Amino acid sequence: MTGRQKVAFNALPVATLLLAVTLQLGIVSAQHAAVPVRLVLSLLAIGLVFAAVFAALHHAEAIAHRIGEPYGTLVLTFAVTTIEVSVIVSMMLHGENNPTLARESVFSTVMIVCGGVIGICLTFGGLRHKHQDLKRQGTNAYLSLLTALAVLTLVLPDFTLSVGHGTFSPKQLAFVSVLSILLYGSFVYAQMGSRKEDFVEELVKADQGRHIARDGIALNVVLLFVGLAGVVLLAEDIAAGVEDALVALQVDRADAIVGAFIATLVLLPESLAAIRASLRNELQRSLNIALGSACATIGLTIPAVAAASLLTGRELTLGLDPGDTVLLLLGLGISIISFGTGRTTMLTGLVHLVVFGAYVFLIFFP
Repeated sequence: MTGRQKVAFNALPVATLLLAVTLQLGIVSAQHAAVPVRLVLSLLAIGLVFAAVFAALHHAEAIAHRIGEPYGTLVLTFAVTTIEVSVIVSMMLHGENNPTLARESVFSTVMIVCGGVIGICLTFGGLRHKHQDLKRQGTNAYLSLLTALAVLTLVLPDFTLSVGHGTFSPKQLAFVSVLSILLYGSFVYAQMGSRKEDFVEELVKADQGRHIARDGIALNVVLLFVGLAGVVLLAEDIAAGVEDALVALQVDRADAIVGAFIATLVLLPESLAAIRASLRNELQRSLNIALGSACATIGLTIPAVAAASLLTGRELTLGLDPGDTVLLLLGLGISIISFGTGRTTMLTGLVHLVVFGAYVFLIFFP
């Protein structure tokens, strides 16, 4: 990368954050302005989101290459999960209570990852490299964690007896939240410690990555979070605007569309990083990023949203509808089968894309 490109990528997050703050003030002041004015501001916000995402991705990948795997992937995962928690909590407190928004956002994240992101990674990776190998131990650990967390938080509420259908009682919600944190925390501890070799394709390469010159790594970390802060500010305004528009238009399942929109926005950095890794024939890193984001979403977002619900007294509905439950179990089941042999092809990716297509279709035509 040339010196000018480095300066541009270093300046982009700061410029994006400043523009995001300015634009947010403009959106607030233009709430009663003419429709064309609000439309222009919304389009500018969407453009800035993409700029912030690409800037964050650049610095996240720089950090990953400097500190090696799996630490680099965890930095991006935690950063992006912070975005999702911020957006969902702010949307929960926006206007009237929306008890199903967190459920739809988390469910959409799992389906986008297990269907769309993994499908694209395996399809294009298979086209370029014919077949790709992965570490079954690490991938199976991800899928076991994801299945346990998904069923405990999104399926179990439909079968509890203490309160209404699809909801936990306060004690149950607190108990499941603590379980989620402990389970995810134990997984991350194992991933960074004794079982690290299960999650990297070449342990030697990962160890060498930590000895690369670390000049500027602090700057990369700061600029990563600056870029992500811009995404948070803009995503909140865009999602709130989309929600208000869908409610005004009386669109069916507006919460599902908003949830999918939020998940798509916050997953952009990780999705692009996973696709790039797959194209470089680094499938295990690609899966670490994709599946790690889904696990972190449930393991960290649900407890944060639950805490907000318990503190504010706002109702929280986590149990999925029957059709969504079928799609969730199908997506998880296909993932378990796809990675069972330790080798994937383009056909494997197409199966995931079909499941993702069904998910998208049923959002708009339930």
